[in-house]
Amino acid sequence: MRQTAISLRARCMALATLVFLSATQVLAGPVDPVNKTGHGVAVKGYDVVAYFKQGKPVKGSAQFSTSWMGAAWWFTSSEDRDAFVAKPEQYAPQYGGYCSWAVSKGYTAEIDPEAWRIIDGKLYLNYSKDVQRKWAEDVQKRIAEANKNWPGLHK
Repeated sequence: MRQTAISLRARCMALATLVFLSATQVLAGPVDPVNKTGHGVAVKGYDVVAYFKQGKPVKGSAQFSTSWMGAAWWFTSSEDRDAFVAKPEQYAPQYGGYCSWAVSKGYTAEIDPEAWRIIDGKLYLNYSKDVQRKWAEDVQKRIAEANKNWPGLHK
């Protein structure tokens, strides 16, 4: 019975990985340094300063925007925009806003702005909340791997 449960669990994990890989939009080749929408907006229009100040993802507005690293960054207020303009590296997500788990594995993928975490004062985004849980299982190892991989993944 125990061997059957282990075998079933292994099959489920393999299936989940296959589904993830087939569902993930994997971006091939060197990517732009900032992950942006087809309209050039970073983090799908979410206010990156809000993650730090409000402790949650908040959709920004084009009314409060700035340009940095070839992308438009939207904010909920002029105060958040001005904080970003003063110190963009402090607020911009790691790995250009691509999925942190994917970067740790040597490729890039899109993100869900709701799948986020701040670690040591840095914002990390992931493809989904499920992927984020997997990434968080060994977060320091994943960050170290992503830090090593990121320079070779972007233009």
